[in-house]
Amino acid sequence: MEVQGRVKMVGETQTFGSNGFRKREIVVTTDEQYPQHIMVEFVQDKTELLNSYKEGQQVKISINLRGREWVNPQGETKYFNSIQGWRIEAIQPEGSADPSLPPVPPADAFAPATDLKEDDHDDLPF
Repeated sequence: MEVQGRVKMVGETQTFGSNGFRKREIVVTTDEQYPQHIMVEFVQDKTELLNSYKEGQQVKISINLRGREWVNPQGETKYFNSIQGWRIEAIQPEGSADPSLPPVPPADAFAPATDLKEDDHDDLPF
């Protein structure tokens, strides 16, 4: 699954317990009719993936939904969900390509080849 949107906040890495469990949170605001602020957590070595991301960037995050069950001291069962990220990549909004790259011509700018011969179609060496 994926979440796509603009980075609203990148949290600091938090460390818990004696085993050194680490987590870091990022909030992404989706771009839809009713924008949602989705918090995604990255854990352990994946926390470092967020180092190069800043507020305002457009990103796509690959996620897993996690759920767990917990029984409190009174014997009541509670359920918790989390959204855990495992990959993040920057995306360019449409129309804002990298200016250092040459523009990509539209597909209809190329005419189909008309001078092909039957013998020329298989000239690959493998």
